[in-house]
Amino acid sequence: MSTRIVNTVGAVALLAVLVSITVSAHHSFAMYDQKKVVTLTGVVKQFVPQANHAEIHFMLFAPDHKSLAKGPDGKYVEWGLEMAGTAQLERQGITAYTFGAGTVFSVHLNPLRDGSNFGARVGALAKCPVDATTNKPKLPEPGKHCDSVAGFTLTGGTSF
Repeated sequence: MSTRIVNTVGAVALLAVLVSITVSAHHSFAMYDQKKVVTLTGVVKQFVPQANHAEIHFMLFAPDHKSLAKGPDGKYVEWGLEMAGTAQLERQGITAYTFGAGTVFSVHLNPLRDGSNFGARVGALAKCPVDATTNKPKLPEPGKHCDSVAGFTLTGGTSF
């Protein structure tokens, strides 16, 4: 066998080992309570693109939807949302551009089991429309979510 073939076979074997290590290192979703689905409405603070799991960090609206929710410490309540990788989300229309800072949206998520304000996306994201006259988001009525606002859009799925 030539040295070139041996080197190629060795490189392919090494690549296979490295890929299998990377795949096995990828975490499961066991840390999320998949028996519990929470629906939240908030405003995007930051879209964090990542290869394995992109995230949206958002500020939660108070139940009246007239202001942002505050915790017992007086600070705004922030949540994080874990989703698929950036490339997959891009094919679904979920990008830093379509969910940039200031975007108001609603999401179904499986929350973390430890009670932290973070969850894994379940289904489509419902995006509240922007009023063409005021250039401000149209907010849902108290107790409702963006899917109840005329002109809302779904991204990343066909139902909310």
